[in-house]
Amino acid sequence: MNPSEIAVRPSVTRHGRFLAAIVIDSIGSGVFIPVSMLYFLATTSLTLVQVGAALTTAGLLALPAGPLTGGLVDRYGAKPVLQAANLAQAAGFAGYLFVGQPWQIALCAWLNSAGRAVFFGCYGVTVTALAEPGRREHWFGLLGSVRNLGYAAGGLLASVAVGVGTRGMYTAIVAVNALSYVAAFALMRTVPNARPDAHHDTAGGWRRVLRDRRFLPVVAHQLCFAVSLFVLNVAIPVYAVDVLGLPGWTAGAVFTLNTLMVGFGQGFVVGRLGGRVRSRVLVTGHACFAAGYLLFLAAGHVAALALAIAALLCGAGLYTFGEILGGPLTSTIAAESAPDALRGRYLALNQLAVTLAGTAAPLALSGLLSAGPAAIWLTLVGVSALGATLALTIGRTVPAARGLIGKA
Repeated sequence: MNPSEIAVRPSVTRHGRFLAAIVIDSIGSGVFIPVSMLYFLATTSLTLVQVGAALTTAGLLALPAGPLTGGLVDRYGAKPVLQAANLAQAAGFAGYLFVGQPWQIALCAWLNSAGRAVFFGCYGVTVTALAEPGRREHWFGLLGSVRNLGYAAGGLLASVAVGVGTRGMYTAIVAVNALSYVAAFALMRTVPNARPDAHHDTAGGWRRVLRDRRFLPVVAHQLCFAVSLFVLNVAIPVYAVDVLGLPGWTAGAVFTLNTLMVGFGQGFVVGRLGGRVRSRVLVTGHACFAAGYLLFLAAGHVAALALAIAALLCGAGLYTFGEILGGPLTSTIAAESAPDALRGRYLALNQLAVTLAGTAAPLALSGLLSAGPAAIWLTLVGVSALGATLALTIGRTVPAARGLIGKA
């Protein structure tokens, strides 16, 4: 452990600017993501297919950004790389103000997608450096709550923008978003740079990371957990409205429930888990995911509309509790399983699992959903069972996973 890391103790007062940068980032994402397609359709003459193809291409081209980030973080530290990501996203959003062709959207979207990948590649390294051992779950939980509330605030602003629906309103959102990343860049100037000591052993580089047989199951577990996280955005709204035929407000109610539970409950729950074995809590989280999926399936087998809605919302509550339990712990275990000198590469590999899950989720989940409710929800129960098995595995082999929550 780098002594400078231990000396830097995270407090809301001392690191308020870092928290502010996270809030700005999450509000900006929450505002733009829901209206991204609408923005391009309102401000260009392109078709929905052209815009979708451009955004998909940008996402695929941005995939290497995460792994490349790992080496840069290990060499230069997390802060300058994270600030470069802020500037890339500021340039990407500024570019959106002038795009008119698919390749222009793809280029600007690539800057934004790559910037997001770089941001999350630096995020865990920065938090690990700011938080002393024994407090990292609490900080990942706090920042997860802050980000979720920021997304919610952004979503409310996005709904206002859609209600107004003018080109000027959409343009204003993009312009303010570009400026927000400049503000985040400035706020990050006072954040300590998470950089390993020069004498730390970096020999082996990526080869050493990929040959770490204890860490690869951590990445596999992260992949299973991430698949479940994307169910909320991809599968649940379509299932509720199109498959079950429930009122449209139920999809919004699920998002609201998830946001409120994570935003206001994650820090509280993590604080009540002190002294419990991390891997066992992860197993409980996967069990909550699985129980939620079974309730979603049951919602399609009840005749009464009120019971179907109740089953859906109860399932969403259990699903969200799984997210609350597992989110801070997966981040903490990955961060503490990495040696200081190669933490950037280790966490970049872990983040790649999340990126791959997000890339594959729309196609995979929509395909399963088209095959029927049993196909998607029982498959996801299987994913949760695999995640629980991997949690037990790393609990036996990875010291960070068998450690106690809140204990150094």
